[in-house]
Amino acid sequence: MNLKFYILLILLLAFFQTDGQSSLNSLYQDSIISSPYFVKGITPEHPGRKWVVGATEASVWVGTYIGLDKAWYSDYPRTDFHFFNDWGEWQQMDKIGHLWTSYQLSRLSGGLWKWAGIGDKKAAIIGGITGIAYMSAIEILDGFSSKWGFSTGDMLMNITGASLFTFQELAWHKQTFQIKYSFLPYSYSTDIKQRSDDLFGKTVPEKLLKDYNSQTYWLTMNLHDIFPASRIPNWFCLSIGYGARVMLGGRENKWTGPLGEPIDRSDIKRYRRFFLSADVDLNRIKTRNKVLKTVFSIFNLVKIPAPAIEYSGKDGFHLYPLYF
Repeated sequence: MNLKFYILLILLLAFFQTDGQSSLNSLYQDSIISSPYFVKGITPEHPGRKWVVGATEASVWVGTYIGLDKAWYSDYPRTDFHFFNDWGEWQQMDKIGHLWTSYQLSRLSGGLWKWAGIGDKKAAIIGGITGIAYMSAIEILDGFSSKWGFSTGDMLMNITGASLFTFQELAWHKQTFQIKYSFLPYSYSTDIKQRSDDLFGKTVPEKLLKDYNSQTYWLTMNLHDIFPASRIPNWFCLSIGYGARVMLGGRENKWTGPLGEPIDRSDIKRYRRFFLSADVDLNRIKTRNKVLKTVFSIFNLVKIPAPAIEYSGKDGFHLYPLYF
């Protein structure tokens, strides 16, 4: 399941908790969700902030599971706990979505606990544990649903995303490698428009969450960190992207129509897409404005539009002057 909505909810909740106090570590103390980089140094403890962070995360957890129970699970019978192998579905786009979600939840939680003053290492570890625990609980709910099941593939990506965040914080005190997201709506032809609406929704918010054909995930690498002796600006990044197109079902373009009739659109070929592009690490852009720092951190969830080279199984190489 794709949880971008819940990440944005946590971001908004955290944004409005700011109390305007100055701090010793400006990257975190000027903004609750500032950069994901845990700057070395003494961070003052804030017991009140700990309660705010704990209450915020607990509230979002409870609200998420209540919402999921009504939106996802209530329409399907409960079963005994079981596993479900869905690795071959959606050209693994859903798996990369789990990687992105777990990474960003860990980054966000780590930043919030750092703001609360618990220290660099503890914040990094708790952030990673939070990302894994949050996603694991949802996988367990899946395991008791007849519609889904506990996916080991999803769990592997959840652990990988959280570990990517925590390892970098503990080893380097910065995020040299980040997982980002971008969205460019795919234009469905009229003969498959109804199918896309049924699968992915009709509105932009629905498609942002569900439409794998319109999503691209990116591994963004900070070149200044990789080549510290170079004159490359410390905010400039290189990104490798992955996406897929024309998926009208999990494993194949076949489904059952509204009258129970079988529909076979195997003539529409599914294909993978690979990208190379530039990106900007907004957290590395220096500013003393606390609100702007928070805005930068929020938008660092997504990749900045930039020129890109694509290679796909359908059209080969293609150059985009600007790719979203």
